[in-house]
Amino acid sequence: MKAALHAKIGSPLVIETGIEISGPKEGQILIKTEYCGICHSDLSVMESLDLTPMILGHEAAGIVEAVGKDVASVSVGDSVLMSPIGPCGSCVMCENKRHTLCERGQSFVFGTFPDGTTPFSLNGSPVYQGLGVGGFAEYTVLEERNVVRIENGLPLETLCLLGCGVQTGLGSVLNTAKVTPGSTVLVMGLGGVGLSIVQGARIAQAEKIIVSDPVEDRRSKATQLGATNTIDPTSSDLLGEIFELTDGAGVDFSFDAVGNSDLIAMGLAANKSGGLTVIVGAPPPEEELKLPSALHLMMTEKRLIGSLLGSCDAQKDIPAFVEYWKNGSLDLESMISHKYTLDEVNSGFDALKESSGVRSVIKIHEK
Repeated sequence: MKAALHAKIGSPLVIETGIEISGPKEGQILIKTEYCGICHSDLSVMESLDLTPMILGHEAAGIVEAVGKDVASVSVGDSVLMSPIGPCGSCVMCENKRHTLCERGQSFVFGTFPDGTTPFSLNGSPVYQGLGVGGFAEYTVLEERNVVRIENGLPLETLCLLGCGVQTGLGSVLNTAKVTPGSTVLVMGLGGVGLSIVQGARIAQAEKIIVSDPVEDRRSKATQLGATNTIDPTSSDLLGEIFELTDGAGVDFSFDAVGNSDLIAMGLAANKSGGLTVIVGAPPPEEELKLPSALHLMMTEKRLIGSLLGSCDAQKDIPAFVEYWKNGSLDLESMISHKYTLDEVNSGFDALKESSGVRSVIKIHEK
């Protein structure tokens, strides 16, 4: 089958037609991948991770082709969304509702199933399954816990965004931060994740949603999706404007949707006493965090927390997010700015690096 292969750090993906796929084994599902969004995490892997060869793409949707023994939640022909982290439901973390910290679910970082195997191979050698999905391939195999059935006939080219970016953004607001009605929210960075945070804050009934991004089109998009105030950080005193917009009080919640230590520090500085800063973007591995003095944090009771995939349980949260989309609370269509074929996948990454548009979606099968 055809797939886009991460073969060398810092290099474009390579289109390979000789990929072989095995399975599904017990508890696994073979999926014909129809659409896959491009996420910044894919780019981060391409630029820094020497775990090759690897099939990236983890914001994917498709149709069930076959199921392994004991699979009960889906059948052949079902439409499904895929999620990088599939909680087991029975470990200590899952029992404490910390689903993204499930030990079995964390296997996505290694590019293999928990037992160390991968469904992909090339010329007899294993090919890693990037970020737990491997969506830039015509077919993929996932464990049942990573697959969420949705109603047949819904637009997979739109709903695939729920697999990562939107799940991450909405979840960080509703699950991690638990933003409250009437609160003030700051969102720094307005890519797919940041704009999903904006929509999550609106759904949570925040009173004021302040956004910051150097790209004017993204700031305009954020206003369309629920932002009440926009700031251009390249020409403004960001912290000063935030305090001006909050009558000197600061914000209740701040979100870094980029993965940048300076923005995280900015979020802490912008918070009012008792405020919460959420790290949603994935920083580079070597990024060091710059914190205020320990005394300041103690005296103000400001809080800092990470959010992995929006602290979501995909089996529960993705259906809820689909309902938000169905009732008009969640706008996915306007977040899709570029569409490409699998052969054009590197053009999608060029758009991402140039901050062009918001989200690119890859149509995996041309017919």
